[in-house]
Order: sequence, then structure tokens, then C-alpha cells
Amino acid sequence: MTSFETIDPGFGRFVMGNAPLKKLATGFDWAEGPAWFGDAGCLLFSDIPNNKILRWTPGTAISIYREPSNFSNGHSRDREGRLVSCEHGLRRVTRTEHDGRITVIADGFDGKQLNSPNDVVVKSDGSIWFTDPHYGILTDYEGHKSAQELTCQVYRVDPSGAMSVVADDFNCPNGLAFSPDEARLYIADTGRMFHSDPQHIRVFDVAENRLSGGAVFHTVSPGCADGIRTDTDGNLWSSAADGVHCIAPDGHLMGKILVPEVVSNICFGGRAKHQLFITATTSLYAISLNRNGAQTP
Repeated sequence: MTSFETIDPGFGRFVMGNAPLKKLATGFDWAEGPAWFGDAGCLLFSDIPNNKILRWTPGTAISIYREPSNFSNGHSRDREGRLVSCEHGLRRVTRTEHDGRITVIADGFDGKQLNSPNDVVVKSDGSIWFTDPHYGILTDYEGHKSAQELTCQVYRVDPSGAMSVVADDFNCPNGLAFSPDEARLYIADTGRMFHSDPQHIRVFDVAENRLSGGAVFHTVSPGCADGIRTDTDGNLWSSAADGVHCIAPDGHLMGKILVPEVVSNICFGGRAKHQLFITATTSLYAISLNRNGAQTP
């Protein structure tokens, strides 16, 4: 039986006591970056240290989608259903075309190399927003140890290819998610590696593709927020050290799905986007909810 922790009684409407937390696969070193492909009926996710993008398809064994993956981390899909990936190894964001060709979306800014793009979302206007902390270049575990040329920032790439900084006051920006109406952007700050920086989720107002505000929205405990997603009602679901936390639009914690490993990232998927897929340290999990994911397509 799945373990839940209810803080706000309303959380009881979001979960179902008879819906099990299923371990779909295990044996990875650090599972990350799940992205659901409904048209293909599969989930793609990364095993970063092992330099692979893996594919989970219901009823079949895990298969390799791409190896080497350039130490890919977070993934998303654009408005045409193409895979958009953050690559630690080559310090870039790429798009996989329908014919398999790789297009580079961004690999530098102001004549300097990016650090190690971490997570990415695609807005309804086709613009690509991604975070660029330094985790993939400080050691050789999730990439290649290299010199840092840029501060850790959040970027937007216009459909025309023009690139701009949208937030530059983070220690290490990580997961990000738009509200269902795209009027708000949530960004997790997981702090610099080997430092004890504040770790929290901030929220920004979005207007004309510019961000304002940036107040602390919620601080996850235990652990910190890494990957985040919203549901259609605007609740924010976040990874944490003890599982997945559900946070109401006003920032208060509603409840937790307890997972026996540290959770790195999440995404909604399945038949009605009512399944929450969870990458957690060495394993891939899933649970059905009474909520639907807001991400598109």
C-alpha cells in the first residue's frame, strides 16, 4: 500500500489509497529528466553518470534510446513533439528532429560556453526556457570537469533563435515549471555544489516573456526541490528527499507521496496525464493520481 502524508485535508482528493506506488525499473546510478511521449506510448529519462537516455514502455523491458547521451539531464518536448534535451557533456541544449538529426539550440552566451544545462521547459509560443547551473562541470561524475565561464543563470531562446538571460540572481537554478496559464514561472534553486546556500523554490510573474518578482514560494524539507511540475489546477509537485511534495498555488504544503529513495525529478504522463512518473536515485517509479498534468504537448 502506498504511503501518503496529508498536511492539508484537501490533499485526500488528489491521491487514491488503492493506487500503488510501482517500481517500474531499477539499477541506475542517478535517474533524472523524465519526459512522457504519449504518441509513442513511452517515457524517456536519463541515467546521467552512465551517459544514457533510456526508454520505458509499458509491458516491455527498459531499452536504450541514446548512448552516449552526452550526459543528458533534463528533457522536454516542443510544440511539434520533438525531444529537447539538456546535455552536461557538451554543455548545450539540443533538439532531436523527427528524422533523428540533432539540432543545437544553445551552447554559449556572449562568446562563452554554457555551464551544464540542467532542466528545460517549452512555452506555448515555442520559446525554450532552461536553467544552467554548474553541476555537470565541477566533477567528472555527471559530465566533464571543466572551467566555469558563466554565472549560473536562466535563459530563454526565442523561436527565432535569439537568446537572452531572464534571471541571473540564483545560486544554482535547477527545475522549472510554468503555471497552467503560463502567467507564473516556478524555478528551484538547489544551491552551489559543496556549499550550504539557501535552497528553495521561487516564483516569478511572466509578462511579454520577461520575469518580475522572484519571491520565495516554498522551501522543501527534507532535502530540496529539484524537478518540479504543475497540474491543471495550478498545484506544484516537487521532488524531495522523502518523496514528492504537493504544494498549493498559495505556497502551502498539502501533502506528500512517500518514496523509498531520494527523488530527483517527476513528470505527468499516461493515458490522461494522470500518472506521475518519478525518477528517484537508482529507480523509476509511477503512481496514478486524481489530478492531471498541465505540461504540453
